[in-house]
Amino acid sequence: MWELLMLLVLSFTYFFWPKLKSSDVKYPQSLPSLPLVGSLPFLPRHGEQHVNFFKLQEKYGPIYSFRLGTKTTVMVGHHQLAKEVLIKKGKEFSGRPQLVTLDILSNNQKGVAFASHGAWQLHRKLVQATFALFKDGSQRLEKTICQEISLLCDSLATLDGQSIDMFELIFLMVTNVICTICFNLSYKYGDPELEIMQKFNMGILDSLGQETIVDIFPVLKIFPNKTLEKLKESVKFRNELLTKILEKYKENYTGDSTTSMMDVLIQAKTNYADSDSNSTLLSDEYILATINDIFGAGVAPTTSAIQWTIAYLLHCPQLKKRIQEEIDQNVGFSRTPNIRDRNHLLLLEATIREVLRIRPIAPLLIPHKAMVDSSIGTFTIDKGTDVIVNLWALHHNDKEWAQPDQFIPERFLDPTQSHLITPSQSYMPFGAGPRSCLGEMLARQEIFITMAWLLQRFDLDVPDDGKLPSLDGSLKVVFLTEAFKVKVQIRQAWKEAHAEESL
Repeated sequence: MWELLMLLVLSFTYFFWPKLKSSDVKYPQSLPSLPLVGSLPFLPRHGEQHVNFFKLQEKYGPIYSFRLGTKTTVMVGHHQLAKEVLIKKGKEFSGRPQLVTLDILSNNQKGVAFASHGAWQLHRKLVQATFALFKDGSQRLEKTICQEISLLCDSLATLDGQSIDMFELIFLMVTNVICTICFNLSYKYGDPELEIMQKFNMGILDSLGQETIVDIFPVLKIFPNKTLEKLKESVKFRNELLTKILEKYKENYTGDSTTSMMDVLIQAKTNYADSDSNSTLLSDEYILATINDIFGAGVAPTTSAIQWTIAYLLHCPQLKKRIQEEIDQNVGFSRTPNIRDRNHLLLLEATIREVLRIRPIAPLLIPHKAMVDSSIGTFTIDKGTDVIVNLWALHHNDKEWAQPDQFIPERFLDPTQSHLITPSQSYMPFGAGPRSCLGEMLARQEIFITMAWLLQRFDLDVPDDGKLPSLDGSLKVVFLTEAFKVKVQIRQAWKEAHAEESL
């Protein structure tokens, strides 16, 4: 009996214990590891993951590894090492790990965000071509954003003096910008399709925000799993709605003009239909996956960043007042702010940059995978190793940032506060390299113009019950604020300026 038990233990150890490494090869220091479960028992179980991984750097240094099941993951928490992964060796680390949850989300690694092979480079180029449509001389992207923000402001004006949760209105605005870019369509508040979008968006975020053991032990997916079922249901709602929109778009497609992402993708499919091997990578499944990724990358992160900005301004009323004075002096009330005002509304831009530092949209970047044997710094990284960049660690390193846990927008201004600066190279809120966030330009414009319009027209104050928003947040892939209310009041200066115009 004991002999049999010992044989089983040795067998498990042989197959699941990390293989011995050559003595002349240097690997990142590893957390303790056990057969089968890897380092799972030694990872902190409470608190936010990004904070826990940052704290582990105190013991293991800015790069270390751990094992989840039989898979090795390397955690990177210093900007020089992060840039080596993302930029210098971006192609070598351009892969994505295959996880059960992400396979469900991406229809088995299709699209732009989660694919390791094949389509992602082609689809990334097509998405970039779409954004190029909105960079022409007509400033079409800015007009699209401003049109939706104007509707947001009109809705808020009807709620003058009330304390409200602005999330749904902001979500509508950001969703309509993405829908215009993708399909040339938009929704009104209360539209059933918009409600479906909000439902599946939150369902996906909630599911991905739950720790699920199947990503460590995929064999367990055969057993009932409430998180996986919720994710599958949310993805089903998403796919059904976007497929319906896609089919309707195709029915009306003429090819006469190129005005949206769907036009770009359908044209590419037509061009490659006959002989090119890329034709398979432009099937409706792949097109739908890319549209899904653009929605995922374009809606929740921007909505969250705007919510975080408002939350911090409620905590810093004097800062809000100074930004409004800056807007009054440089823009006034005879016109609405535009993206060119970024060169003049320096305190507002610095505030947004500080929000993206202290509460990064994705504290842990989407994991990368080594496509070849490579290295990070002086350490060897084997092919197939997962690599995660801890953006939270980069943005909260006290050797790079003075008082990193304090909200100090002025750190992004020079001492005279006359121009913007980058105080540390440890700042990359949208990642970097070949797999950086495709929507960075869009997000930056949306956040800036939205906040400029809101603060020009409204006072955003603490609600009558005096409850300030929590600044703790909740990591669900995207770092979300907890729900909070804000008292929305039309500024007296705005009223007086527009009263004079009407005389």
